[in-house]
Amino acid sequence: MSVPAESRKRLNNSDNYIEGMNFHHAEEGNMKACQSAVLIAAIGFLATNVWSVTPEDLARLGKDLTPVGAEKAGNKDDTIPAFSGSEPAPAGWTWGKPRGDYWKYKSEKPLYVIDASNVDKYADKLTAGQIQMLKQVKGYTMPVYPSHRECGLPDFVIQNTKDGATTAAIGKDGWSLENATLPGVPFPLPKTGIEVMWNWLMRYQSAGIDEQDSYEYVSPRPGGGNPIVVRAKQIYYFPWAKKGKHTPQDANGLQNGNYYGYTDPAALAGQGIIQRYYFNKDADSFYYFTGQRRVRRLPSYTYDSPLIGYENQYPADSGWVYMGNPDRFDWKLVGKKEIYIPYDSFAMQNFDTKLSDATGPVSLNPSMRRYELHRVWEIEGTVKAGVRHSTPKKTLYVDEDSWLVAVGDDYDAQGRIWKEKENYIAPEWEIGACVPVADVFNDLISGRYLLDQTVVGTGKDMKFFPPGSDDPRLTDGYFTGENLGTISER
Repeated sequence: MSVPAESRKRLNNSDNYIEGMNFHHAEEGNMKACQSAVLIAAIGFLATNVWSVTPEDLARLGKDLTPVGAEKAGNKDDTIPAFSGSEPAPAGWTWGKPRGDYWKYKSEKPLYVIDASNVDKYADKLTAGQIQMLKQVKGYTMPVYPSHRECGLPDFVIQNTKDGATTAAIGKDGWSLENATLPGVPFPLPKTGIEVMWNWLMRYQSAGIDEQDSYEYVSPRPGGGNPIVVRAKQIYYFPWAKKGKHTPQDANGLQNGNYYGYTDPAALAGQGIIQRYYFNKDADSFYYFTGQRRVRRLPSYTYDSPLIGYENQYPADSGWVYMGNPDRFDWKLVGKKEIYIPYDSFAMQNFDTKLSDATGPVSLNPSMRRYELHRVWEIEGTVKAGVRHSTPKKTLYVDEDSWLVAVGDDYDAQGRIWKEKENYIAPEWEIGACVPVADVFNDLISGRYLLDQTVVGTGKDMKFFPPGSDDPRLTDGYFTGENLGTISER
């Protein structure tokens, strides 16, 4: 019996699987025995894709590790503090008021600013994409502030994380999620890159998000032209995130539903899309075309397909740095490191700021960007043999406290860094968790950037649906092609 070539490749890339084995000095007989043992173990892995969590590992949660797997202690240089946990809503703040005005650290000043003149000094705490941005984009800077670790999770999410840590598994297909207890972090003690990916995809953001109004902004082409400014309303639905205990098999395997309705510019106004992503199968996409007055199913409107209206600047799986099924890549867990990531990004959620004050000609205004030093998990995605993707390699950096992707670098087919992407992370006090409140894709080849899913300039904050919410839109039936026709403008 032989292991398929793609499976052998995946096993060979797993540092956790055969690390420490040395066949080079074994006698021929011992070598064959070792190879047989590896083959048997490999077949067992492929049949279950379960990495065991020992009682000793599990006992660390809530002790030297946080309940969801981060290191509680700060770093040895005291530049990263110990984990402090979720902060309650500040006195006087209620939903609808600018959050940053009430944050207790709002008066902090940058410790230093990284730019082209000193980038080499801080290079060990920067990603390859950040370094290239600083060296290539004229005037680009990264203001670095004191670090805070207040990204916690609600008690019921923490309990589900503990309850599901020994049962969550990756399916036999090598990418789907099985037997997880949700809402919770499926793999608080990850040993593979795909496990970290599912921790990100299962981030708790309440059962739904209502962006009553939001912008997408694409900067002008270098040398002239006008920006693309798209305005829309969006609703996200996470059926597994309702309070209680849920599995990936519930709700017909629906991972999330999202609705996006264009309101501006005039050429796009009235068009809309509903997408349904699943835990173990291809996504469904439905698009309403105003000129045809009908809904059409778009089976390929996922992965790297360019979204309508953005001049090829917005591949479908770029939202929030990476969204959608992770099945086209082999995900390698590289390890942990300390880097500067966007954090406590209240400015990027300030709906009273003008969009024109946030956007510059070649990058976002640095006053809108706040960076802190945090520990992250680094994972590397390489496109699988036999499938294609316009960015065949991706590197993602995932915050250890929140399991949110903070920064990502996309590479093109020639191995060049194509896009440096960032999520702007902020605590949402009403749900007891941190979320990405906006994201940006910096295209280092075209010289353009795209600010995505931001409420800046809209006058309206995003709204979350904590436990007990009974919004009628948070149902499976709302996120269907049939309903898209009903709610779309005629």
